[in-house]
Amino acid sequence: MSRFVQEIHFTPAVSGASIAYAISGRGYPLVRAGHWMTHLEWDWQMPVWGPWIHALSERFHLFRYDNRGCGLSAAEPAPVTLDRLVDDLAAVVDASGQERVALLAPSQGGAAAITYAARHPERVSHLVLCDAFARGALVRQPGQRALIDALARLVEEGWGQDNAAFRQLFTTQFFPGATPGQARAFNDMQRLSCTPAQAAGIVRGLAEIDASPHLGAVRCPTLVMHCRGDARVPFEEGRLLAAHIAGARFEILDSANHVPLQGEPAYGRMMELIAQFLPASAGSTVAGPFKGLSSREQEIVELLAQGLDNAQIAARLGLAEKTVRNNVSAVFVKLEVESRAQAIVRAREAGFGKG
Repeated sequence: MSRFVQEIHFTPAVSGASIAYAISGRGYPLVRAGHWMTHLEWDWQMPVWGPWIHALSERFHLFRYDNRGCGLSAAEPAPVTLDRLVDDLAAVVDASGQERVALLAPSQGGAAAITYAARHPERVSHLVLCDAFARGALVRQPGQRALIDALARLVEEGWGQDNAAFRQLFTTQFFPGATPGQARAFNDMQRLSCTPAQAAGIVRGLAEIDASPHLGAVRCPTLVMHCRGDARVPFEEGRLLAAHIAGARFEILDSANHVPLQGEPAYGRMMELIAQFLPASAGSTVAGPFKGLSSREQEIVELLAQGLDNAQIAARLGLAEKTVRNNVSAVFVKLEVESRAQAIVRAREAGFGKG
């Protein structure tokens, strides 16, 4: 891990709040949507998120950030809302300088990524959801108000104590299969990531967010992964995401943790699925005559290779069907093929269609 190199920058969100983000690796641009308990200066060194960050940085141009109120980003006295989470994500996508990016969204990052992808289809090429949720706990089960209030009060009283017993309650719920070292690191990350007051506000705010109305508007290729025994976000929530996002692929991970941890088979499976689903670099799937295609034409070739017709491609990319038809014709000319079937065969031979 000593060879890992990252750059930390700051960018303003719409509200003016300063959002800290880090850049590492080379390859296809991948933005990890912000989630709870991160700190850009420390999380890459710890055995919970560190292996994720290192593995993704070896394959992708990774952008990750601390949501406001967490880590190096600005403190935020206002309540957590879905729009605020989306604003933080949008600020980092804009700061990346990339025309289009893939989004990786673990846990609460899912709600922000789903909403952003629905609102800005032209900026998102792929969406990967891992143990994510669209609906907060109180949206899923309104009767849990007393439990959420009790958890928030517990956080306010116990989060900052030297004794980790209070934080261990969260660690056990998030990662029941953690090793002692992973559990200690997650206990520490809780206190490093935000103050007790910020943490309590996050508990209350996340319980009430609802991105489910945006699921039907997501048009990019989407991979949904969910751990079978996740006690933090019910398995049914992952199935709901896959069922309501058009064309989404659903993969079950055999783990009781909230997200897979290095050392369990589900972690290797998760990384394999991500590597298969996303291009390794902006040009990794582009060879020979495909290099002469524009970025829009490459997107259309990707969807052609997946077997979509013009109407489906238009719906996925938010384009008029006539625009897609014109682009497909231009692709045929550049590839020197005479039919859709020939174009699909050549595209798949070049590595397209994995999504």
